[in-house]
Amino acid sequence: MVQTILILAANPKGTTQLRLDEEVREIDAGLQRAKHRDQFVLEQKWAVRPRDIHRAMLDINPSIVHFSGHGTGDEGLVFEDETGSAKLVDGEALAGLFELFADQVECVVLNGCYSQVQALAIAQHVNYVIGMKKAIGDRAAIEFAVAFYDALASGRPVEFAYKFGCAAIRLAGVPEQLTPILKKKPDIDEKVIKISLPQEQLSVPNELASEPDQELNDSDREILTELLIRSGRAEYSARKALCIKTGIEPNQLGFLRQSTDADFALELISYLHSVDDKQALCKICKELEIVFKRGKYSADLENIKSKLNCK
Repeated sequence: MVQTILILAANPKGTTQLRLDEEVREIDAGLQRAKHRDQFVLEQKWAVRPRDIHRAMLDINPSIVHFSGHGTGDEGLVFEDETGSAKLVDGEALAGLFELFADQVECVVLNGCYSQVQALAIAQHVNYVIGMKKAIGDRAAIEFAVAFYDALASGRPVEFAYKFGCAAIRLAGVPEQLTPILKKKPDIDEKVIKISLPQEQLSVPNELASEPDQELNDSDREILTELLIRSGRAEYSARKALCIKTGIEPNQLGFLRQSTDADFALELISYLHSVDDKQALCKICKELEIVFKRGKYSADLENIKSKLNCK
């Protein structure tokens, strides 16, 4: 089954000029060289106005929708009006539109600053939505988008493609790999694990579909972050030792010298989750067990270790 990717790009006059043409060109080039290039069609809409969005949804019937442009947080994503000036569209309006196409749209990518708010709203109706939890630079946005679609077009599932995109940001030497966030529909069909490709072409084992509960959720990561702060292992004097014990090269962590314990703990857990380093997360759990083994958090740690399949 051919999957159509719809790119909606907007860079209104009076806003910072973004390298949107480079982003789209690189995505297209990646798809053209991909293993499963015949399974994807790329459609582009530029200088997009709100009216253009719903027309494109009707005319193109995409399974993946990619927004490229500016975001402003609670106020919405920045599209254009009839004069080419900025026109804000909030998350609830976008969510209402995507609800009507929930049976066909599998994934939405909001590659604009502060788009987490809109991602949360849209994820009530769409299986996978990617947003940005803070401002993201041009280079990081391009690295993420290109790697994300490279992974999809190689037959990988959305969650892998998301992590691959985050890893690509870091490999490029840009310290923004924690900015993209993936949100999933609350009642997502456990069988819907990847963008559909013919069964014989799938390169990831089907066992992934039978273990949807093995992925750490937001609550699990918040617990690990809180316990890491409480344990004292996130204090500046203890960070390097923690990294060494968990098999992480301290010099590779650009956030090692974050000013607060909370910042370091949050960045470390988010980073390990984004690169899917379950072994390091297991070692952190073991470190935390030393402190909280008989406390009220022991059950939480055991649950997280079970999800990570810690030995």
